[in-house]
Formats: sequence, structure tokens, C-alpha cells
Amino acid sequence: MDLVTLNDIREAAERIREAVVRTPALPCTWADPRRPLWLKPESLQPVGAFKLRGAYNAIARLDERTRGRGVVAYSSGNHAQAVAYAARHFGIPAHIVMPDVTPQVKIDRTRECGAEVVLVPIGERESAAYELVAERGAVLVPPFDHPDVIAGQGTAGLELIADVPDVDVVLIPVSGGGLASGIGTAIKALSPGVQVIGVEPELAADTREGLAAGTRVDWPVDRRSRTIADGLRSQPSELTFAHLRRVLDGVVTVSEEEIRSAMAVLATRGRLVAEPSGAVALAAYLDHAGELPAGRTATVISGGNVDPTLMVEVLTAHGAPAGR
Repeated sequence: MDLVTLNDIREAAERIREAVVRTPALPCTWADPRRPLWLKPESLQPVGAFKLRGAYNAIARLDERTRGRGVVAYSSGNHAQAVAYAARHFGIPAHIVMPDVTPQVKIDRTRECGAEVVLVPIGERESAAYELVAERGAVLVPPFDHPDVIAGQGTAGLELIADVPDVDVVLIPVSGGGLASGIGTAIKALSPGVQVIGVEPELAADTREGLAAGTRVDWPVDRRSRTIADGLRSQPSELTFAHLRRVLDGVVTVSEEEIRSAMAVLATRGRLVAEPSGAVALAAYLDHAGELPAGRTATVISGGNVDPTLMVEVLTAHGAPAGR
């Protein structure tokens, strides 16, 4: 299996340069001084999440004739918005299949980008997308299972190493694995000594179990869907799992309560709005220091498309956690 290379990621960076935000690495003066912390807020992207990097790169790589047939994607929300946004940029139609349990804010924003949204039960989203591809002759842009998507996500790793060259530990959310595969590839190529740690919810910890077993494991959809982190309910593909085995130095899992608390910390101390999926890396830093390598740490805040009602609930319950 051919894996994504540093050169692929560098080419992707040039391809997407004008379409994405070069997000900063924000130092956190409120963090543990023994473990200096930086936040990489991908929530600041035009679609509110890192997914724009991979989606734009994949669509830009299509030849003009193929691209003109339009694109199809399946997603819980952030990839949906990214594909819709990129499709609008290129002036092509986009049809997006989303689970019917997707937060309304993500559905609305996908439609605002001009995409046609099809809502289906969460277990049917992939099959429905393939039906649309067959019906319309369009091109499927998968959320993570594609080298161009992985290379696009990896561009965040190039930026992170450029901004924090002496970082020791990088914490990255893991679900389908495209983000961790891409960032991990970039970091390990540029700074092999950096420890790259994946973070996932305890209620969707299939990657941790699979890496421990040395092979992918299957968690039923209803089991993975228990987590509040709706963007982390997918499982790695063969392609992303191969990358994760190569680039991850470990996986830490976090509880639902730890995710909620991290969201509140990001809002009250970091001045950043994060969805549950975007807060898991900080949750690992805050609550699992004993499981992590020591040193200068960077966390990837992967997205900020949170339902307003949930954000109010989290802030009401947690406010500014003591000592943070």
C-alpha cells in the first residue's frame, strides 16, 4: 500500500494555499508551566474545521472534465461543509449525505454553501452516497479514505512544526484517521523525535483497541454513536490505519465529562469555541497527563461547529473549572 509522503503534503500546501486559513499556534499562558501548551485552532477555518484542507485538495486534484460532473460526500457535518464550500469555489454541484442525527447547525451551514443535503440513518450514509454517485455520475470525495484527503490534512502539520519547531508532543483527535495520518506523516518526516499521540472518546475507542491488537477492529455504529463527539464516530480505513500504525506513538481515550470540561476551558480560558470532537485533544492534556510524554505540547482543536444549545449547556454546567 502506497502511503502519503512529505512531498505529497508539501504539494497539497501549495494547492490549497489561497483557500484555507493558515491557523496560528496559540501559546497558553494558563496551562501547566511544566508542560507548555499551544493550541492549533482549526476551528478558525472558513467552514469551522480542518476538513477544508483535505476536501479542497482532493477536488483541486481532479481534472476539469471529471470535476465538472460534480461531487458527492457522506459526513456527520464538517467534511460535508468542506466539500460543499470547495464545490462552490469550483462552481460544481455537490450532493451531501448526512446522518439524520447531525446537529442542525452543521446541516444548515452545508446547505448555505449551496449543496443538496440528503438525510439518512447513520448506518446508511455510505451506501446512500454510493447510490448518488451511480445515479449522477459524480465523484465521491471520501472524508478520510483517500491519499489526497490525507495529504491535505497533513498541511496543518507543516504549519505546526514551522511555528513550534521545538514541540515535544502533539495531540490529535482520531476517528476515521485522516487528520492524524496526515499531520503525523508531516511531523514524523520533519521532526522524527516528536511524540504523536492520538486522542479519541472512550465510547468510540476502536482505534486504540485496533492498534493494540495490530489490526483494525469493528465497533458497531450504535456503539460508536454513544459519544457526544459526533465528529469522532467513524472508524479508520485500511489506508488510514496503515498510516496510524506508522505515525502514532500511542492513543489516549477521554470520557464524556472530560470532553465537556475541555470545551468549557477552551471557551473561558482559550477564548475559542470548540465542538466536542475539537476538544478531545485538550481533554487528554488536562486530565491524562500521567499517560502522556513530558514536554512542550501542542493540541489540535479540530473544529468549532457546535450546536449553540449544547454550548450553553456545557458552559452552564462547567463555567471556568477550578485551577484551570
